[in-house]
Amino acid sequence: MKQRMIPVPRLTTFVAVPLALLPCACAGGPSTASIAAQPAFVAERFFAGRLDGTGVLKIAFRAPVRTHVASVGRVAPDRTLILDQHIEQQGKPPRDRQWRIVPLGHGRYTGTLTDASGPVMGEAVGNRLHLAFRMRGGMMVDQWLTLSPDARVAQNRLIVRKLGMTVATLGETIRILP
Repeated sequence: MKQRMIPVPRLTTFVAVPLALLPCACAGGPSTASIAAQPAFVAERFFAGRLDGTGVLKIAFRAPVRTHVASVGRVAPDRTLILDQHIEQQGKPPRDRQWRIVPLGHGRYTGTLTDASGPVMGEAVGNRLHLAFRMRGGMMVDQWLTLSPDARVAQNRLIVRKLGMTVATLGETIRILP
């Protein structure tokens, strides 16, 4: 009796891709060790003026790249924080974007970002500000900014997810300039 072979799709792709993404999927929010009640993170206070951010962007299956963000923020008469940013990312042409963040009271914020496909929502608890928004392509962004004790530096931890899987992370240090 001749044995008949049944075609079976190669499982390599189905197994390799999820296994490769597994370390990224485990990336959660920032460590809770640096949460403190003071100084309180008030977005319109920290981001008003000139700031400089340097960091490393890690995109799944790509080499990490350096980033530099020059920001200028101002508070409009209606209390909206307007933050203009010039972004330089290794291997890409520079680009500009704008945040418009409106304080709602009690540490809550809403706003817009030119990179976002919907509203930006935010909440400050103690020295930490959490921002969340959706980007084109069905990606969700969670961003945690933790203020230093002297309130002049913030550590930014940004996580981009698609279908619940982490596809990119950014670690950045943002400093207030004189």
